[in-house]
Order: sequence, then C-alpha cells, then structure tokens
Amino acid sequence: MAMQPPVTADHDIPVSPVRQTWRDVVFLHWPIAPETVRPLLPPNTEPDVVDGTCWVGVIGLRMAGLRFGGIPYPSFRELNVRLYSVDASGRRGVVFRTMEATDPTFAALSRASLALPYTWADISCDRVGTEIAYRTARRYPPPEGAGVRCRVAVGEAIEPTELESALTARWSLHQGWYGRTLQIPVAHEIWPLRRAELLDWHDEGLFAACGVPTPTGPPHSVLYAAAVTARFGSPTPVRLNGIGHR
Repeated sequence: MAMQPPVTADHDIPVSPVRQTWRDVVFLHWPIAPETVRPLLPPNTEPDVVDGTCWVGVIGLRMAGLRFGGIPYPSFRELNVRLYSVDASGRRGVVFRTMEATDPTFAALSRASLALPYTWADISCDRVGTEIAYRTARRYPPPEGAGVRCRVAVGEAIEPTELESALTARWSLHQGWYGRTLQIPVAHEIWPLRRAELLDWHDEGLFAACGVPTPTGPPHSVLYAAAVTARFGSPTPVRLNGIGHR
C-alpha cells in the first residue's frame, strides 16, 4: 500500500494568484486497473497505486469565492472525473479527464491558458435536508448531453482511513500542456470529511466522453465535505531524472 499522504499540504503558497472555495463537495471513487490508467496520464507521470490498485473519482462541487490576483469571479457549479498520478520527484497529483462546468467563459479560458479539460455543461446541485444531488448534461464540446446523476445522504463526521486520505489529500495537479507536463501546487485546510450513503447513481455517457472505462457496480468510497478554500501556486514543468521535460 502507498504511504499515507499528509492531510495538509507539505508546502506553503503564501502568494497565490488563484483562490477558490469548493462547497458541497461529493466524492465517489471506484477501483480501476493501473494498465487502464497509464495511457490516460500526461508524460513523465505514472499511475499512483493506492491500496493495491488505481482509482477513478467523480467529484461534484459548487465553485465559489473565486479570486484571480485579487479580482473576484462569479460562482458556478462543477463536476469532474479524475485519476491519480505520481511524478519522478514523488509528487502525488490529480489528473483531470473532464471538468464539466456551468460557466462557458471560465471553461474556455481554462482550456486556452492551461489546456485543462473544461467543458460547458448544465449542472444542477439540489439539497433537501441531509440529501444532496448532482445532475449534469454536457453542452459543448460534443458529445452533447453526456453526463451523470448522483444523490447521496450526508452522514457523520469521520477520521479518514489511509485510502480516503490518499484519494482526497492531494496537493498538486499534473496537466499536459502543449508537449510538456506541468505540476501545479495546491494547498487548503484539512478536509472536513463526512461519510455519505449513495442513494442514486447513473452514468449517462460521461465516462465514455472522457475516455475512461465505465465503472461496474457501486463506488467503493462515498464521502462529503462542506467546504474548503484552496490556493494554487504557479505551474512548473515536471522533471524526469532531474531534467526538465522538453
């Protein structure tokens, strides 16, 4: 099993060009074979094997409190599909396969600047009592209508297991960028994780749209967090054997 990651970032980002608050965060995770993950990762990264396998996550959230260099930006809803990576320096990261968002301008700018796989989608986030539901349907780029739906009941606060820490306490993003791979550091407070019960789940073509095999069966892990505020550092090229990727 991989070493348990720290629950707080092992780096500080005192000057952050980008800040975001993630609210009503729902985490769903399924196991996935390492040989399936490997070709889906950017160069100079490898699948991060945790508890004997790799993992694919579906994360729904409300994006709020965005600031770019101190300039506020409107809130929107997002749902992403992500995999987990490690680079030659041992930095464990997230690799996004799709980032569905209700803000088409934010999606277009993120794709153009950092090649992040943002798409424009209709996303509902509804909460009734302890239940919270996300439903998505892509608008652009095709395939139009691809999405998911999920509904969970939020339960008690937990101390995360090693696996749950490994899948949520991630302090960098690995992103392919015009022939290079960038590492973007992230820092935020400890996740206020709660156990959640899955009440409804259906993939409506989103996994196929982002090139990830559709999981079979219910997710292995279902978690919820009310909110954290994240700070992002400046991107740097991922290095291979001490030499910057070219």
